[in-house]
Amino acid sequence: MPRFVVEADGGSRGNPGPAGYGAVVLDPATGETLAERAEFIGVATNNVAEYKGLIAGLTAARELAPDATVLVRMDSKLVVEQMSGRWKIKHPDMKPLAARAAKILPRAQVTYEWIPRERNKHADRLANEAMDAGKRGEQWEPSRSTAFAAAPPAGPPGDAAKGAAAVRAAMASGGGTGTRAAAAAGTGADTLFGATDAPSGDAQARAAEAAAVRAASAVARDTDTLFGAAEAPAEAPAGADGTGPRPAAGSDGGHATRTAAGTGTAAGTGTGTGTGWGPDMGAPATFVLLRHGETALTPQKRFSGSGGTDPELSPAGRRQAAAVAEALAARGTVQAVVSSPLRRCRETAQAVADRLGLPVAVEEGLRETDFGAWEGLTFAEVRERFPDDLQAWLDSPKAAPTGGGESFTAVTRRVSAARDRLLSAHAGRTVLLVTHVTPVKTLVRLALGAPPESLFKMELSAASLSAVAYYADGNASVRLLNDTSHLR
Repeated sequence: MPRFVVEADGGSRGNPGPAGYGAVVLDPATGETLAERAEFIGVATNNVAEYKGLIAGLTAARELAPDATVLVRMDSKLVVEQMSGRWKIKHPDMKPLAARAAKILPRAQVTYEWIPRERNKHADRLANEAMDAGKRGEQWEPSRSTAFAAAPPAGPPGDAAKGAAAVRAAMASGGGTGTRAAAAAGTGADTLFGATDAPSGDAQARAAEAAAVRAASAVARDTDTLFGAAEAPAEAPAGADGTGPRPAAGSDGGHATRTAAGTGTAAGTGTGTGTGWGPDMGAPATFVLLRHGETALTPQKRFSGSGGTDPELSPAGRRQAAAVAEALAARGTVQAVVSSPLRRCRETAQAVADRLGLPVAVEEGLRETDFGAWEGLTFAEVRERFPDDLQAWLDSPKAAPTGGGESFTAVTRRVSAARDRLLSAHAGRTVLLVTHVTPVKTLVRLALGAPPESLFKMELSAASLSAVAYYADGNASVRLLNDTSHLR
């Protein structure tokens, strides 16, 4: 079942006075804008405009997928409480509007959440554009809207859409205070296990502007690794530009196409130190991402997902689990351990948890992709037996493996939902997630705002460590990718 977020707002310049509404439909997995609606409605009150914005947003969501579940986010406490059934609707102008909104989608498919006004800027901007158009004697036109660039969407935690939009807005405004604010929103000066000191004055402005450029380029925003400063990446081996053959993104052997990211350095290494000094948003939630140790299938580079034999760790895999357990115990910062339900992850997680003196929780959403009929086969064997299906899978994230497996689009939704649940449960904590190739790469991809094809351009070794920090404003920072120093 599809999932959408609807953000809606309305305003009146006079209350009552010239009024308009705005609404946006977002993909909760990526933060992508799926639809925008806005209209000048003549003379009306704020509440009438807000309800009409809600109606427009729900209607747009229904047009996209009538069976979708929808989370409505508004900064109108009145509308949220009334539509949730907690407040009575007394005003005669509100009753028909509320009834109309309630009929657009079945009640079981819609939930409501109040958000502060500063998190509803996209819809607010659309409403103001509609009122501005009405003042000119016109109606709002989507082609002339600047709402997305000017008001970054309040995307789900860990997606780069919000931070990237802030950077675009700051760069469009010519820098200055806006650039510094955008850089602060899109980056973080905190290292993985501590904070750096913030400079002041011109140095702060220059650093923030440089951070904005890096964020706009969709690179990782910090050079800190899990256990120290990142070294410069080695020269990328042949095929790192993606021109060579592309292997299975979620095969148990990782990716044969290697990139500089596979050297164990932080993604997006730069020449600067900590970046993006801004308001203190508190300690981020940090997910330390551990790919499980080797199984018998790993060195053979066979597809091994959640629809296969669920193999145990090999002797080499158990040694790897013990090594990473010692490394994490020496660091002493992990506060909770969460594992995929598959055996190879639970065994890896238990080895670490026993060393740290922590229990292991299981999260179903962290399981590997179901590779259908490809389970247990090598990439070459799949190419020989199912060439058309394999090519479709390589070409589109919506294509599923032969025999009813999961597409990368489906996996992204599942992993995103698991991420959100874990962030809610572990705010401000450092949590070890023991999982698989595709979930780790998906979390990194979403944090960077990278396209789906980037899954084929990341190396992820068995028992490797990666890390992503998630901030309270919805931004994320990739701190580490494919570190295997503890295995050497």
